[in-house]
Amino acid sequence: MIQGFRTACVILLAASIAGPAFAQTPGADTYKAKCAMCHGADGLATSTMAKNMKILSFKDPAMVKAPNAQLIASTKKRQRHNERLQRKLTDDQIKDVISYIRTLQK
Repeated sequence: MIQGFRTACVILLAASIAGPAFAQTPGADTYKAKCAMCHGADGLATSTMAKNMKILSFKDPAMVKAPNAQLIASTKKRQRHNERLQRKLTDDQIKDVISYIRTLQK
């Protein structure tokens, strides 16, 4: 009985530690589904498409220094000009994606 209790405690402890490591943020999920195709999974914009579209790497100093408000405005402007993206990202999704992008910049 005590051995079973100990085993259960170890399993619960391992799950509580590992859970956050496997959890993805909503911004990461949205980025991978809607942004990575052009910006790249790592945000470095190294694909031929990214180069043709003159997409900056998220690690470019201008992107790192850009305030969130500027990134939000830029994303909204891009959505208005790109029919494929239009109506696909809500304001909250954009904010979540920008939070995720900030993690790629580190």
